[in-house]
Amino acid sequence: MAQKFTVKSFQEAKENNRKISMLTAYDYSMAKMVDAAGIDSVLIGDSLGMVFQGHESTLPVTVDEIIYHTKAVARGVKNALIVADMPFLSYHISKEEAVRNAGRMIKEGGAEAVKIEGGALFTETIKAIVDAQIPVMGHIGLTPQSVNAFGGFKVQGRDEQSAKRLLEDAKLLEKAGVFAITLECIPDKLAQLITKSVSIPTIGIGAGKDCDGQVLVINDMLGMFSDFVPKFVKQYAKLNVEITAAVRSYASDVKEGRFPADEHTFDMDSEVLKKLY
Repeated sequence: MAQKFTVKSFQEAKENNRKISMLTAYDYSMAKMVDAAGIDSVLIGDSLGMVFQGHESTLPVTVDEIIYHTKAVARGVKNALIVADMPFLSYHISKEEAVRNAGRMIKEGGAEAVKIEGGALFTETIKAIVDAQIPVMGHIGLTPQSVNAFGGFKVQGRDEQSAKRLLEDAKLLEKAGVFAITLECIPDKLAQLITKSVSIPTIGIGAGKDCDGQVLVINDMLGMFSDFVPKFVKQYAKLNVEITAAVRSYASDVKEGRFPADEHTFDMDSEVLKKLY
């Protein structure tokens, strides 16, 4: 029987030079499959706003929606650590509201940790959540909730000033008490430097191979989301092609009368049937 992965397991993995695997999931069936495959951590990402709801960004996602999807995922996960994203404006207004929203994700959703985007600006908020006994994962680099401020989904940390800021942000997040930091869309050499500069694990997404672990959006990794494919994504399957072909075959079978066949139907006693006429 597999051992439960926890926030302590994250730290042990870094100390033992063992890479951490992480994927998003948004529903029971996918979460169950991902967990059974041996993934270390499952993220209920606000990426659901794009790949699940069809929005152009993650900004419309609400706390209630994250909680809804977290509930579904939690029912399917036995061993992976369940991390829920705190969506836009769920932790920006006040520390008290941030703690309340994070607590709802734990208490109502079944998450075991939350993830917050941003660096120095949110350290006091993160401290308040950690003080409430809620584990927090940080997230710096390309933070999708800041897409309007960034002017689009762009690589971060390429110039000296922004690279220094990200390095400092990572150290401040560690001091604030996060158990890990997601590094998104930053140069691999900068991610390597950050990973060496902090004692907590780094989880990369478009940040190179030297992070302590990796995370991808499951819909990207399985080739289910075809609107666009980020450069950092490796598609391990082309399910959009397979699913479309399967649905086309089903529709054809229905129209041509090939489905349902005898093996897909239920019989009844002929004597009973006679009494119905």
